Amino acid sequence: MTIAPSFVDGSEFHPIDLVESLATRHEWNFDRYAEDQIDLTIEGNWRIYAISIAWSEFEELLKLVCGFDLDAASATMPRMLETVNRANDLNWTGAFTYKRELKQMVYRYGLVLGDEATISTSQIERLLSAAFSQCERYYPAFQLVAFGDHTPEEALHLAIAETYGRA
Repeated sequence: MTIAPSFVDGSEFHPIDLVESLATRHEWNFDRYAEDQIDLTIEGNWRIYAISIAWSEFEELLKLVCGFDLDAASATMPRMLETVNRANDLNWTGAFTYKRELKQMVYRYGLVLGDEATISTSQIERLLSAAFSQCERYYPAFQLVAFGDHTPEEALHLAIAETYGRA
């Protein structure tokens, strides 16, 4: 993803304005509910991911939440929660949470700016790319545990294994 140089300096733009310009450029569906929040949908190989990005001026925090539906059976819940914990141990850029009542897996990441730091479009691109790639990478593992009889170890091994070529 590359953006025109005029959008690089975040000091001239509200962070959500930068996200909106990215969404427009990539032709992603989005809704801007308020000045400080935007929701996007991005199609992946496994799912369509719902992404919400909000800016908190008070906390100087850009918060990203990426979710996808996952209706795990009650019988698989202990293995599912173990898989989430193990995935979080392997992932340094954010964290997964399973929202049982919503039947949804959620990936969260917060970027704290503070002390007059500015955000660039490339930082937002990396933030979105990290969330998207982590959801794409771990989705199969969560599926294998939620709907199969795989152990968390087996499922995560498949998720983190590097593949070469194409079938």
